[in-house]
Amino acid sequence: MERKPLQSACTENPSPSWNESHVDRNRYDPTNSNLAPMDGFVHTAAGDASGFDLYDVLGHRAIGYFVGDNQLNYYYFMASSFATSDHWFSPVLSRTHPNRMYLYAATSAGHVYPLNDSNSPQLTNESIVQLLQDNGISWKIYVHPDASGCATPSCLYGESYLNQFTYGKYVLDNMPNQFVPTTQLMSDIQNGTLPQVSFIEPAGYVGLDEHPTDTDVTNAPNVQAGAAYVESIVDGLMGSPSWKDSVFIFTYDEGGGFYDHVPPHLATPPDSIEYPTDLPSTDICANNMSPVCGFFVTGFRVPLIVISPFTKKNYVSHTVMDYTAILKLIETRFKLPNLTARDAAQPDMTEFFDFANMSWATPPTPPKQVKNMACVLEALNAVTISPNPAPAGGQATVTLSLTKSAIQDTNVSLSSNPSGVVPPSVVIASGTSSTTLAITAPTGITSLTITGSIGGIPVSGTVPVQ
Repeated sequence: MERKPLQSACTENPSPSWNESHVDRNRYDPTNSNLAPMDGFVHTAAGDASGFDLYDVLGHRAIGYFVGDNQLNYYYFMASSFATSDHWFSPVLSRTHPNRMYLYAATSAGHVYPLNDSNSPQLTNESIVQLLQDNGISWKIYVHPDASGCATPSCLYGESYLNQFTYGKYVLDNMPNQFVPTTQLMSDIQNGTLPQVSFIEPAGYVGLDEHPTDTDVTNAPNVQAGAAYVESIVDGLMGSPSWKDSVFIFTYDEGGGFYDHVPPHLATPPDSIEYPTDLPSTDICANNMSPVCGFFVTGFRVPLIVISPFTKKNYVSHTVMDYTAILKLIETRFKLPNLTARDAAQPDMTEFFDFANMSWATPPTPPKQVKNMACVLEALNAVTISPNPAPAGGQATVTLSLTKSAIQDTNVSLSSNPSGVVPPSVVIASGTSSTTLAITAPTGITSLTITGSIGGIPVSGTVPVQ
């Protein structure tokens, strides 16, 4: 199956969860630690779409991608100018919640699912912010207010992934001003009053973290809007007094269920809990001691941009690390002990910097993030041509089908082999699930293929011609 650039700023969510990620890595033998053909992404994305009443029941969105020149131009410029990595992994082969546990504490304490899924209490593990607090290092967690605009410490705590730890509740009860809204972030940046370490939580609950949608709605989260949100923060930093001595690390918590050809890498278990403790009895890895069923491997690769006046220009790291390396950098900078064996095993990220020469004392001028893409979630389920076989020189009917009614008028780009058989496009009207068009089957051919594409996701139908 050929990979194509997505032409929609919105996508339906493929699952990055534990079971699905193992099937993504190896569709037919997901607990095999020695073989990672990376052949299950389309299969799991299709299964998720079928199970959650989404359009893309063929799973094609999982192998789509965005390009840098006219879609995500801001990220492309920043990654090309500053530093990135082609071997930067999430810490665990699962979804957001356990990976966020690793980002704060370099362990998930045996969890590969959200705590609520197993009715587990908050984690008692030491987190990086507790380590900072105990050693007199200033820190804050910046959180975007929810859709109601609530910016109280209690509301912000509720949207912070530190709420997975007992220390998060301790902070709320005893140091509530450690949770601050993102408006304060911009003020602190401009006033040069940032703490020594800042954490900026994602703003997915207001559609600003680029996360694919779980439901088919017309106002789904938009990847270009998310990139523009990041742009506002980074550009604010680069144009402020805080720029001269700051490092901004931009990354994602997991791969999202989208295709990658590079398999997860071997990793050091963080502690004595080497295998998950929250697996249902029906889980793929239940009672399986294969290393890939434990914390001996990373998750999939995720993007990274390291932005700083000290970042090496145009630098690409090839060193294998997961993003608990961020914790290792903090620990190295402030001479702190490691939290677990996982962050202890990471490189300290100093390879990304040249502290003797300030490469970006004057930051570059990036382009404005474009917002030129429509939000289209509909995807074709089938392209059928009847009669089958089609009569050479005679009339035939092409039917373009969705699995359910369109939520908006949806343009379908058309092509044919041989060419010239169909118009450039047709529309599936809002509230309908298909459209048809009459064609004349060419003479002198043995087969006819019609391809329809919505949002950059193509589906084809082929019939013999007699």
